[in-house]
Amino acid sequence: MHAAAERETLVSVQGVVKHFPIKQGIVFKKEVARVHAVDGVDLEVRSGETVGIVGESGSGKSTLARCVTGLHPVTSGRILFEGTDITKLSGAGLKAFRKDVQMIFQDPYGSLNPRRRVGSIIGDPFAIHGLASGAERKKRVQELMELVGLNPEHYNRFPAEFSGGQRQRIGVARALAVRPKLIVCDEPVSALDVSIQAQVINLLKDLQREFGLTYIFIAHDLSVVRYVSDRVGVMYLGRIGEAAAAGDLYERPRHPYSAALLSAASIADPDEAERAERIVLIGDVPSPIDPPSGCRFHPRCPKAEERCTVDEPELEVKEGDAADHLTACHFPVEPGENLAREHAGIRQESTEPELPEVEQ
Repeated sequence: MHAAAERETLVSVQGVVKHFPIKQGIVFKKEVARVHAVDGVDLEVRSGETVGIVGESGSGKSTLARCVTGLHPVTSGRILFEGTDITKLSGAGLKAFRKDVQMIFQDPYGSLNPRRRVGSIIGDPFAIHGLASGAERKKRVQELMELVGLNPEHYNRFPAEFSGGQRQRIGVARALAVRPKLIVCDEPVSALDVSIQAQVINLLKDLQREFGLTYIFIAHDLSVVRYVSDRVGVMYLGRIGEAAAAGDLYERPRHPYSAALLSAASIADPDEAERAERIVLIGDVPSPIDPPSGCRFHPRCPKAEERCTVDEPELEVKEGDAADHLTACHFPVEPGENLAREHAGIRQESTEPELPEVEQ
């Protein structure tokens, strides 16, 4: 992590807010509420590293990713890419930025036009940015296909003629075509079989080493995020609750939500899985239309006190933590503290399956 700390900052997200208005009316539409998808996020991504983003569905992970790539205009805040505020870009400046930032989408079929051949899909970036045409473009597309593990002879096939894993490799090839500096991976393996997931993840890691790529990696699978990430940010209801080096966060989570989330991760070792205690949060995730005041996690938090309901915690270094371990919590989890046993707000659930009774 010392080497990572010396790397230059590639992306700096500063107080980014993204709200989606809810309107009513037939002729004259009136805004009646807003969805607080992302609500004041600060994040830094250093050159050459992988930053993982985890959280429940609806936490704002994908919206944040689309703001970073310029697909969603921000409501407020700044996103700096190599020192340039991309929220103010337009025209040629925006086109140049999008050459440096690419995205791999979750659905490997929905993100590909089923009516177009694979060669033209992968070749689009070359045409858009004027990098190659004709025979040269075909040659470079086939080189990309071979690089990601596809048969170059399948240049003229349609996406439906490929498996799910192969289609995701097509998406990787398309993202890699213009040699971007940053690739945002929005749950790139969640729709794939486990064995295929491993192949795609290893491909991404190999490409990162070969081309010096920087990744923002969004996923639900905590074990996948730990494997690929240098640093991890945990999002809840539009905000980051904790951010730290991957090993540090997984071994010593400080935010109660992080601890509960990590306890739900699958464990390969059956002996360790038998000893593990799963923490199950009570209650439902509040609506992003009307988020709670103060700390947004306080309605479900076992350590919440009156201060948590009115005072929003800052994302900061807590006493005894590393300089890059940030937590937004007034009462962080202490080393050795067992939330399931010591607090009534969370109940403990056994991870062992219940076996049917056998009649004697």
